[in-house]
Amino acid sequence: MTAIFVLSNAATPLYVLWLRDFGFSKGTMTIVFAFYIVGLLGSLLVSGLASDRLGRKAVLLPAVALAGVACLIFATAPNVIALMIARLLTGIAVGAAVSAGMAAVTDVAGPARKHLGALLASTAMVLGAGVGPLLAGVLSEMAPAPTVTVFLVEMVLLATAFLTVMRMPVRRPVGRGTGSWVRVPRVPGENRHQLFLGIAVFAPGITATSFVLSLGPALLSGLLDTTSRIVAGAMAFAMFTTATAVQFAARALPRAVTMTISAAATASSMLALATAVHTHSPTLLITAALLAGAGQGLGQLGGLSLLNSAIPTSRLAEANAAFNIGGYLPAGLLPVSTGYLSDSLGLSTATTTFSLTLLTLSLLAGTAIFRNRRPLDAPRP
Repeated sequence: MTAIFVLSNAATPLYVLWLRDFGFSKGTMTIVFAFYIVGLLGSLLVSGLASDRLGRKAVLLPAVALAGVACLIFATAPNVIALMIARLLTGIAVGAAVSAGMAAVTDVAGPARKHLGALLASTAMVLGAGVGPLLAGVLSEMAPAPTVTVFLVEMVLLATAFLTVMRMPVRRPVGRGTGSWVRVPRVPGENRHQLFLGIAVFAPGITATSFVLSLGPALLSGLLDTTSRIVAGAMAFAMFTTATAVQFAARALPRAVTMTISAAATASSMLALATAVHTHSPTLLITAALLAGAGQGLGQLGGLSLLNSAIPTSRLAEANAAFNIGGYLPAGLLPVSTGYLSDSLGLSTATTTFSLTLLTLSLLAGTAIFRNRRPLDAPRP
């Protein structure tokens, strides 16, 4: 999980170099980011169901191999089309990780430690997502071949991940199920309410962090007048370190409290972001990033814990896929729309529009969680 998510955001600090070399706009930069979302969503249509039918290893081993191919394309990219292809393959690998990978961690944890499995799977995701941009930023500034070295290091990490998956103590499913192998992931009818509430909180949080990843370097350039890859990578790392830390801090809290704090953190992040671009305050921009990390981390933990406690193991990977589709759809669409809006109206106006939209969604999510706090706080198994 961690190795694949290192790759997911490793490109973030390098966009300024590719932008200089290939000459594309902010809108195109967010399109490159969106190819990752497209690959991820396409993967989720298959990987969750395939994992429940064929087993976790049958999905994760090809995913790790695809991530390795993406590294090679990133390292040798001659144009923006190659970057799009690499991001697409990265998204496919990540889609397998958030469905089959998260379910595999839960399987290994065992029935008595489902909440611990959700915590470890979720923190592995955000830890890798934070390490990737920091590693890329440092290596691109201090090592030769700034757009190559990080992907060579990542290939070594992926090799260790491949060996780990091969040795993972999980069993293949007894039955393979029936019906189509490609479908929109779903959960049993009685669990749709839990899925909706989980997505309602998780989606604004991950959309906020996606904005920081796709347009954060451009905002930093405007507010700090710097194109330092280390600074951009460090901001992303701090954001996801916060996402990791808050999950451990909240592991004993009731689910409703965890999810309510998530919605409040995302809403506060958007207020800080809108204020930052109008006051040209780098401090507020960093504050917005940290709050976005807290919003994603807590929303992710609360949603996964809710699903783990309610969904049968035989449907868990598909449920994880449905949960992530609900989160990543707005995480792809809203930052891309903001990128193109910034090309026509300016980054300040576009960022303000994005902030107000996500602020509204966060407040609606918090209201829904508050109204359903009693069933959400049912004792964990």
